[in-house]
Amino acid sequence: MKEIKILSPATVANVSCGFDVLGFCLESIGDEMVIRKTNKKGIHITKIEGYDLPYEAEKNVAGVSALAMLNDAKPDFGFEIEIYKKIKPGSGIGSSSASAAGSVWAMNELLGRPYNKTEITAFAMKGEALASGCEHADNIAPAIFGGFTLVKSIAPLKVLEIPTPVELYATIIHPEIEIKTSEARAVLPTEIQLSKAITQWANVGSLIHAMHSNDYDLIKASLHDAIVEPHRSKLIPHFNAVKNESIKAGALGAGISGSGPSIFTLSKGKENASVVAEAMKKVYSKTNINYNLYISKINTQGIKII
Repeated sequence: MKEIKILSPATVANVSCGFDVLGFCLESIGDEMVIRKTNKKGIHITKIEGYDLPYEAEKNVAGVSALAMLNDAKPDFGFEIEIYKKIKPGSGIGSSSASAAGSVWAMNELLGRPYNKTEITAFAMKGEALASGCEHADNIAPAIFGGFTLVKSIAPLKVLEIPTPVELYATIIHPEIEIKTSEARAVLPTEIQLSKAITQWANVGSLIHAMHSNDYDLIKASLHDAIVEPHRSKLIPHFNAVKNESIKAGALGAGISGSGPSIFTLSKGKENASVVAEAMKKVYSKTNINYNLYISKINTQGIKII
């Protein structure tokens, strides 16, 4: 192959109780990217549509991750990258990670798959760090592995694939305001109460058990964030109203997607997810804030060739 076109999906990170370690992959939203081999060495971003992003590889998350792989693989050729950006930067559904992961996943295919998913994730984290200020994989991992993932450790990088109950659907509302990941991190406390930490790791453990055992009631009981949400939710207009109305409408739980402003819910079945979508829409339709709404099955494949 000389050229490949891919869909690099949006993702939800943190999943309420799993700050910086849990994430899942969405089916219906993603960036399209074209990556091709070129005789000219190096990484060259030749086209960007959708949003105004830098063409210099060193300043673009897709370029930074691509350079990391290129410097390791040392092929006698280079790559051109075209980015058709559908995920709005700063939306909280993994815009930067879709670009960072997409470029290296596609390059790995064109190189003959010399790297495994964990190694691809490590390259993509270099690009993600450009956007957020630190290397983390809670969005990168589900984009590459698909489904739900838990990042066991960063050094060494260890990603665990978590089974997805078949009837699980996500509903996402994206109010069109921007919250930068770096700003959302700045509002977080550097120390937390032991009692809150105990609550949090109990929720993480029970959520993982619920995913393995297809226990939707336990999923509902576990989707609570005692540490991050109380601080970040203040940055998102009408967050509490959306959360409360979503749960009243039948959602298993609701929380901040990544660093926001998107709000995610999980529901059992597409019908319930659609009812929840109407409840979320009802809250924001009474405001002057524009929004996008998505209903998505959990994408267990991750990045794919189109």
